[in-house]
Amino acid sequence: MSKISAAITAVGGYVPDYVLTNQILETMVDTNDEWITTRTGIKERRILKDKDKGTSYLAIQAANDLLKKSNTNPEDIDMVIMATATPDMPVAATGVYVATQIGAVNAFSFDLVAACSSFLFGMSTAAKYIESGRYKKVLLIGADKMSSIIDYEDRATCIIFGDGGGAVLFEPNTEGYGLQDEYLRTDGIGRQSLKIDAGGSLLPPTAETVANKQHYVFQDGKTVFKFAVSNMADVSEKIMARNNLSGDDVNWLVPHQANMRIIDATAKRMNLPQEKVMKNIHKYGNTTSATLPLCLVDYEKQLKKGDNLVFASFGGGFTWGAVYVTWAYDPN
Repeated sequence: MSKISAAITAVGGYVPDYVLTNQILETMVDTNDEWITTRTGIKERRILKDKDKGTSYLAIQAANDLLKKSNTNPEDIDMVIMATATPDMPVAATGVYVATQIGAVNAFSFDLVAACSSFLFGMSTAAKYIESGRYKKVLLIGADKMSSIIDYEDRATCIIFGDGGGAVLFEPNTEGYGLQDEYLRTDGIGRQSLKIDAGGSLLPPTAETVANKQHYVFQDGKTVFKFAVSNMADVSEKIMARNNLSGDDVNWLVPHQANMRIIDATAKRMNLPQEKVMKNIHKYGNTTSATLPLCLVDYEKQLKKGDNLVFASFGGGFTWGAVYVTWAYDPN
């Protein structure tokens, strides 16, 4: 019997219509386009303005895009993994609702939370279920409505994040394509550097926590940048080394879209030219769990069967890692 690997067989994505440009942000906080662009590479980001719609809406749209493009029957999906840092509700799992809404009535679902590394860790999880032989179709969705947890008077964070959703379908492959290797890491040293103080069991919501803006994202930018720029590059270099890959062997770097300087540093360590690096940070900002699948959506037509992709991410906690994938299909 041939070895089963987990291959990506379809992708889908969605971003809201409203575009929050750097010029608009200039009217909201003390910042400017040049400062934002120079330090982050971001020119604009998408925002889900409808207050009655949460992360599930982004996820449903992305999943439906995938189902339509790939002509996949949702009833054939065995499992839905919802990677997100902004679930609709604290207790009722968002992925469960999403699975029901898209018609994946035969799937079981759960949420996976690992900050900006949620989708990357979800790739590992999805692959294990496929490799076991028990499931044939696993839908992994990464979506976040970051605007719901951002203080638009805090220029350290409001310039960075945007809203969006992306989805990939994993299926068994016996030709050697799919997920080849992974190197995933965590370190609790980052617990205080990128966080939301209140709303959890440690500090439940009160009038005081709301007044103190403790339900918004806090980021110690210098510390996060230092760890991200070194660790994302380290794991990407490590996964190449242990799979005997040179820069010539890697067709694409699929990096978390947090900061252009971090992306460039990772590519430089991997000895990759810019034309091999997927980038859409300039138009979406950091969509957290959605950055990696949205890259695949934007670059899908340029991917070829057999291409070697290295995914890399870094998130709060700290969480980070790299995943090596061989692409399994040619564009239509």
